[in-house]
Amino acid sequence: MIPAKFDYVRPGSLDEAIQALADGGDDVKVIAGGQSLLPLLRLRLAYPELLVDVGGLDELRGVRDGGDALVIGARTTHYQLVHDPLVAEHAGLLAQATATVADPAVRHRGTLGGALAHGDPAGDLPAVILALEATLTARGPNGERQITAADFFVDYLTTSLEPDEILTAIRIPKLGPGWGYRYEKFHRTAQSWATVGVAALVRRSNGSEASRAALNQAAAHADEGTEPPGDLHGAPDYRRHLARVLTGRALAAAAGI
Repeated sequence: MIPAKFDYVRPGSLDEAIQALADGGDDVKVIAGGQSLLPLLRLRLAYPELLVDVGGLDELRGVRDGGDALVIGARTTHYQLVHDPLVAEHAGLLAQATATVADPAVRHRGTLGGALAHGDPAGDLPAVILALEATLTARGPNGERQITAADFFVDYLTTSLEPDEILTAIRIPKLGPGWGYRYEKFHRTAQSWATVGVAALVRRSNGSEASRAALNQAAAHADEGTEPPGDLHGAPDYRRHLARVLTGRALAAAAGI
């Protein structure tokens, strides 16, 4: 399908992008790699009057060592995350999950910030950012503010970003010694959205049977408080079952047992 008509601007700086958002009103969208937003535009599930393209802002790109955390620019691509040595060393869960996103073409274009700002619960990275207890930096006309991952995701395709704010960076605490991790997901085809995805972190001990029992107990409660939708890919009960099974697998792999 063909997207509805919209205006388009490509600012030369972050300040210009924020000003464009402020001038554009409530019916404006930010686009970077476009791998999340463009499908919605083509299906006419989104009708922005203005697109603000931040794809040329290199200040929003890259991974740096922030001491006790990694600071990742929102425009950093999935491909960069998968191959960055700092991410591999200090946030392996993020690299592992990102490597499962869609296909190589999407990973070369899609960005971490775009995936998170899109707020799709079927995406791979929101669960990972929550598990890693990341903090997200948003910048708007009134300056910067820090948002915990737990407060960032509000509802389906809805985040706590204000209409005139841009997600600029993600701060991820480094995983210290003894931490194991695993990302597990079930999807019907290799490039489709996950039916269920699970991100797990475990601080390894001696792999005793007591630890195994604790992990099994945690997995048995993994679906509590969830209200998954039913669709062609699975009924709610089936999704809850998958959540328990995949959590058990992820926890066991993370614990090395």
